[in-house]
Amino acid sequence: MTQSQAPLTYRDAGVDIDAGDALVDRIKPLAARTMREGVLAGIGGFGALFEVPKRYKEPVLVSGTDGVGTKLKLAFDWQRHDTVGIDLVAMSVNDILVQGAEPLFFLDYFACGKLSVDVAAQVVGGIAKGCELSGCALIGGETAEMPGMYPDGEYDLAGFAVGAAEKSKLIDGKSIVPGDVVLGLASSGAHSNGFSLLRKILQRANARPDQDFHGRSLGDVVMAPTRLYVKPVLSILAEFGSDIKGLAHITGGGLLDNVPRILQPGLQAHLHRDAWTMPELFSWMQREGGVADTEMHRVFNCGIGMVVVVPAAKADAIMTAFKLAGETVYQLGDIRACPADQAQTVVV
Repeated sequence: MTQSQAPLTYRDAGVDIDAGDALVDRIKPLAARTMREGVLAGIGGFGALFEVPKRYKEPVLVSGTDGVGTKLKLAFDWQRHDTVGIDLVAMSVNDILVQGAEPLFFLDYFACGKLSVDVAAQVVGGIAKGCELSGCALIGGETAEMPGMYPDGEYDLAGFAVGAAEKSKLIDGKSIVPGDVVLGLASSGAHSNGFSLLRKILQRANARPDQDFHGRSLGDVVMAPTRLYVKPVLSILAEFGSDIKGLAHITGGGLLDNVPRILQPGLQAHLHRDAWTMPELFSWMQREGGVADTEMHRVFNCGIGMVVVVPAAKADAIMTAFKLAGETVYQLGDIRACPADQAQTVVV
């Protein structure tokens, strides 16, 4: 260093340690609202500590990780940062839920080029809200400020959830047989999947987030956070146990690719397209984008966020229980035998 050069600091390189500390101070009370049994040490340490609740006799840990995808591009463009954190939590906790697991804790990773404490606090506020709604503790995470890695005003999100289930009560779909009934729980919208195509459709339609869409703003409809199914599904599992034969979270791949993940070879989910009303958002996207039915069913959830396979004799009782738990539920179709060369899910 020459005498004419001032000493460099981390802030000169684009990293503001004080801003990071301020964010941690903003996050701590949000995370505190998510605390639950099992948390031994949360935010602030080098590692978060969690003890599996002693009520489990043979606990199996079930984990899942995900991001929010290109829905974040709309969050940047439309300045809507308060709900993508809910999406982040939901994509992981709904995934581990389908194996019968109760989500225990969640950790997030927030990366940006230049840290805006206000924006990051909105995002983490959504993460904390998602954890609170799913009974899952937010016990740690990482905020990374990396100058030059991301354009100004943009960030990326990732996270993972860990849950537990009794080994004897794991749900794997192996008990599903022909004659079982396929139920569907309504989604809250597009959730966090198919947004690369959705954004193309918005561009083609010259759509604006503030335009009216059946009494709501289009921005509110498109950015509606992913529905969290944890509490209602866990309550139904507690009541009906092994009668819940299979659960499928309808994410990327839609109905056509996700339902087969819980079916054994030789089985087919036969779904009826008139069994549920596709929400107007999806109908609008299909019209504006000229998207074929098959493409819709393998890209978007089309209004069904979770599929539940149950015995025919218990279908009515389980549907009633879901309705009492606050869910909109449809009888989508049934399970049938099929040759090995046929698709394992069809919508007819």
